[in-house]
Amino acid sequence: AFGVVADIQFADAEDGHDFGGCRRRYYRNSLRLLREAVRAWAGESPPIDFVLQLGDSIDGQNARRGEAESALQKVLEVLGQLSVPVHHAWGNHELYNFSRARLVHTGLYSRPAGGSDGPPDRECHAYHCSPAPRLRLVVLDTYDLSTLGTEPGSPRYQESLRLLREKNSNDDLNSPEGLKEPHFVAFNGGFSQAQLDWFNEVLKFSDENQEKVIVSAHVPLHPGASNGVCLAWNYEAALSVIHAHRSVVCVLAGHLHDGAYCLDSHGVHHLTLEGLIETPPDSNAFGTVHVYEDKMVLKGWGRIPDRVMHF
Repeated sequence: AFGVVADIQFADAEDGHDFGGCRRRYYRNSLRLLREAVRAWAGESPPIDFVLQLGDSIDGQNARRGEAESALQKVLEVLGQLSVPVHHAWGNHELYNFSRARLVHTGLYSRPAGGSDGPPDRECHAYHCSPAPRLRLVVLDTYDLSTLGTEPGSPRYQESLRLLREKNSNDDLNSPEGLKEPHFVAFNGGFSQAQLDWFNEVLKFSDENQEKVIVSAHVPLHPGASNGVCLAWNYEAALSVIHAHRSVVCVLAGHLHDGAYCLDSHGVHHLTLEGLIETPPDSNAFGTVHVYEDKMVLKGWGRIPDRVMHF
């Protein structure tokens, strides 16, 4: 069993709204709801084995306020009360606050210290581990290609900007207005070929060893588990890797605060979790997933509905 939560986006700030100005965001309250989640996970029976934090742990406004480090510390302190590992995906809000080079030296870098569990690029926050026999967790880095958190002169930045400008003609690269492919916006990102090749090798190993694989990422990988905008740039390439193998049973993502779900044509479940940041004080948005031989059962709190996903 494991806990799952997405888009905490904590800031020590008064409630506000999203970029469109119409959706309420409860910045301080998100930390209180996270404490509730940690208490619930600590009381689970049988006990959980780990927690997945699906990215955007703190809000971008912390950078403007000069509070990125202190806000992150508060979130990590709450999660640190757990006696199990926490696996972190990196989201756009992490990269509004920190460079990739800095994130490597924070508590959000959950990639193990060895070299064989992830791509050769140590700043790519993708890795895999086996939390139980015949079960593998793969954490993907959906901002491996991104203009966020990288030096404007770097090859990563230049390649990402070229790709973005090729697909997005708007002055504001965060605007999907009028785009044929509206997911090509700066607040999304994508996968390098090196990460995709690595991912393919991991799934090949899992196929050969008859493992079930749970994939986690900040940005959704399937249009059916998205609103058409919150979607990884080269999601088709990631899906091609997944569908070339039989081991993946589920992809868990955040980023889209409304949440979404689909079962794709290859029998893979794509579950996008509701965001904690837009959850009112009298509710919550986290879950506990129980994994069995033939299914995963999500027990949700508040905005997150219960769900049974058969393999």
